[in-house]
This record gives sequence, C-alpha cells and structure tokens, in this order.
Amino acid sequence: MTGFSFNTVPQVIVGAGAAHDLGPVCQRLGMHKPLLVSDAGLVALGLIQPVVDALASHCDACHLFDGIEADPSEAVVESALNTLRVHGCDGVIAVGGGSSMDVAKVVAVLAKNQQPLSAIYGVDQVQGGRLPLALVPTTAGTGSEATPVAVITTGATTKAGVSSATLLPDVAVLDAALTLRLPPAITAMTGIDAMVHAIEAFTSRLRKNPISNALALRALELLGGNCRRVLNDGQDVAARESMLLGAFFAGQAFANAPVAAVHALAYPLGGHFHIPHGLSNSLMLPSVLAYNAVAVADDYAQLASVLPGATPSAQGLIDWCEQLIADSGLPNNLADTGVPESALPTLAADAMAQQRLLVNNPVAIDEPTALALYQQAWEKPA
Repeated sequence: MTGFSFNTVPQVIVGAGAAHDLGPVCQRLGMHKPLLVSDAGLVALGLIQPVVDALASHCDACHLFDGIEADPSEAVVESALNTLRVHGCDGVIAVGGGSSMDVAKVVAVLAKNQQPLSAIYGVDQVQGGRLPLALVPTTAGTGSEATPVAVITTGATTKAGVSSATLLPDVAVLDAALTLRLPPAITAMTGIDAMVHAIEAFTSRLRKNPISNALALRALELLGGNCRRVLNDGQDVAARESMLLGAFFAGQAFANAPVAAVHALAYPLGGHFHIPHGLSNSLMLPSVLAYNAVAVADDYAQLASVLPGATPSAQGLIDWCEQLIADSGLPNNLADTGVPESALPTLAADAMAQQRLLVNNPVAIDEPTALALYQQAWEKPA
C-alpha cells in the first residue's frame, strides 16, 4: 500500500430535527449574522422558516437568500455574495440540495478573500480562508456536505469546478425530517447519484485508499439496503436517515478517491439538455460499468456482495443497478429523455474536456469510446 492523505468534515450531527438546533452551532462557530442559502421551493414547502426561527433565538439576525436554481450560474453566486455583503453576514449556512450547498461553499470563500470567482476554478486555487460554514442536505445524493468541491455553471452548456480543502464545511447536519417530502423520482435520482459516488470511489484509479474503500462499501450497503424502502414509504424516517448517512459516507469516499467516467459522461448531458445530474448518472451507469468490468471485476464483485439480492459478481452489480433503475420508474435510455442521436458526437467531444475525471477511470476512455458508450445508453431498450 502506498501512502495517502484523507481530508473530511470535522463534525457531523445526525438526527431527525437536528436542523432546528443550528443556533448553538452558530454560537460555537462565531456566527452572529448568518446568511441562510436555500431555494424558493423549500421555502414554499415550509421547511426553511422553522430553521430561520431557531437561528433567530441564538443569532443577532439571519438573512435568507432563496434564489438558488438547479445548476447554479455565476450570476446566482454573485447575487448570494452581494446579499451577504449588504447585510454584513459573518457566516454561511446552506439548507438544500447540492446546488445550495455548492453556492454556499463558494460564497463563504469569496466573502473572506479578494479573489474573483474566475480565479478559484480548478484544483487548489483558493488562496485565503473562508467564513464559518454549515451544510444541511435535504436530499440523500450529492454528498456535497462532505466534499471539498463546488460546481458552477459558467456558460450555456459548460460548468467549472472549484476544488479546495477550504470548501469543506465546519459541520454537516444530517436531518432526515427534511427529506420526508421528497417525491419518489427525486429520491431515486439522488439515491442513484450517491451509489455512483460509492462505486466510482471504490474503483478510482489514482487515489483509491483503504479509508475511502471502507466508506464506499458501507455507503453502498446503506443506500442499496434502504433505497427501495424509501421509494415504497417516503415517511420511513429510519430508512431516510440511512440514505443520508450513505450519501454522506459516499461523499467522504469520493472526496478523497475521485469519481470517474460515469460523471464525466453525465456532465455534458446536464450542460446540453438540462437533464438532472442524478438522472444523467443513472443513464450512463450501466454502460460504463460494463465497459470497466474487464479491469475491475473483483472490485465490482465485492461491491455487489453488500447489495441485497445481488449475485456477488461484476455482472451481478450491473444487473442489480439496472433492475433498481427499472423499478424506480426512471428513464433507462437517452432517447426517452429527448436526446437526439445526432447529438451524441457533440456529447462525446465535450466529455473529453472532463479529463480531471476521466483520469480516475480504471480503463482509458477516448472520444470514440465515449461515443460508443453514449450510443449504448441511447439505444438501451425501454
């Protein structure tokens, strides 16, 4: 075994209703006027006001920014940053999905140093510190609460990532009560997204390590063992909490053993056709698993061994994932999501820009191979 380093969140708080106890967390972190980052949908559901009320009893003021949108743009980041500066906020809390958490991370950094957003894209480009930061996920999927990465939309079809240990929050709060109202489709998409994080971390070519391996296995066991439970009964608090834990463990794993080709091929689908990230991963997962199996059959068999009812083999993992996608009711081919076959060469060319992810894949992928994988995903029978 070669040497490795492992970075993660210093504190995680787990429990139904834990988000309503953020006041003491703010006091400990020295937040007196936090910016609360969320989206209008969660506000309309009534999930955010109780958090605001709880913070009000421990803080001088709490200012809400609810302008988060899917695939947040640079304009959204700048708007949130302006809100923070106008109100003199001294910390950032996100309650929401990956988009809210990613924006909160970047805003916490930009508020603390003089770098413009464009200067921090890439790996380890952040030069200063950040404001105190707490992240509260409302989906069991992105794992953003456990990762040093934020992804921002930079153009009509392009995204860029900020990767720096500075983005790791001071605390992550896993509150299953916030996930009880998730509809089945969102539950399935985000759950499969988290499973992809675990699978790709376990087979990551460059930074695979024993800690990430252990976290990825446990993540997949929790996610695979509870996904059908939450799809059948969205009010199952114990299963929802297990999904949150699984997504968090998967986030810890891929934060240190990065994801690979599934994500690299998924990003162009989101950029060009605005397919949700979790669904994009779901669509590309079976084809990439089959392509990689020749090199990591033993790893795939080990992953399959923790999934309920799966045959402990590479094919067993592929079959189990395909059956879950079918059972969840999600589309299982690109054609059914409105992607024209004529767009596949463009997608393959754009995927080549994701070299930071492709280098982690256990088998090399060039542009013709990417095109073949998109073709398989497009033709997959419904």
